[in-house]
Amino acid sequence: QVQLVESGGGLVQPGGSLRLSCAASGFTFSAYAMNWYRQAPGKERELVATITTTGGTTTYADSVKGRFTISRDNAKNTVYLQMNSLQLEDTAVYYCRAQRGGRYYWGQGTQVTVSS
Repeated sequence: QVQLVESGGGLVQPGGSLRLSCAASGFTFSAYAMNWYRQAPGKERELVATITTTGGTTTYADSVKGRFTISRDNAKNTVYLQMNSLQLEDTAVYYCRAQRGGRYYWGQGTQVTVSS
């Protein structure tokens, strides 16, 4: 059974940091590119960051570039999103997604709230 389980969300003040984790099971994690998406209330889900299978290439949305870092540990079947200098507009539910060709798996999401 395929599972992607996000953790690490919570409430943080502006300027703070959080590290999200997404633990994968039930498929060959190292064969899948991994994405982090987010969805804010009333907005469409947006792609935040992508990492290739080996971690050799990462890409980011302009809105998070220089503040967020995606990484993965294929030995632990886990992808991470380090979020620094958090802003109010980073408030959203964050989802991880595994992608291989036309096949996708989604996690259930973790809430990140940035508030003073």
